[in-house]
Amino acid sequence: MLRKAKSSDFSFVYQLYMHPQTNPYLLYEEMPLSDFEPIFEELVTDKEAIYIYQADNQAMGMCKLLPNEYRLAHGIYLGGVAIHPDYMGKGHGKQMMKEIINYCVNQGFIRIELSARIDNEKAIKLYESVGFQKEGILKKYGFFQKENKYIDEVLMAYVC
Repeated sequence: MLRKAKSSDFSFVYQLYMHPQTNPYLLYEEMPLSDFEPIFEELVTDKEAIYIYQADNQAMGMCKLLPNEYRLAHGIYLGGVAIHPDYMGKGHGKQMMKEIINYCVNQGFIRIELSARIDNEKAIKLYESVGFQKEGILKKYGFFQKENKYIDEVLMAYVC
């Protein structure tokens, strides 16, 4: 099940963003809990919405969905996709992606965009397995302070 995040999801979301296995592939550098609180508040109250994927009443993953506007309003940007490492390798990532696609299609979107760190082969393979296609490379798209380097990202899209 995919649902909008609530204030009570703060701990799960923080742990997922800061986990050493998932953090290198997500937007935020590692930071103290107190620094993440205002970021989380924006994520649950702004038009950029964070969603929780859960199965058997257990939170297992998350994503952010940001609708495009104006001439791009038929599309939505998917970011912050992550499955908690405790649940990796058990099919939850693929199930979450299918639910995200269904949710977006049911909301009337015909294009779902995302970008993935170019060396995140596992995620790219997952996205391709549910119908996303590579559309290009974003050169030096992100700067990773911990690694002190710029990282290219692959732009991908699912088009109905």
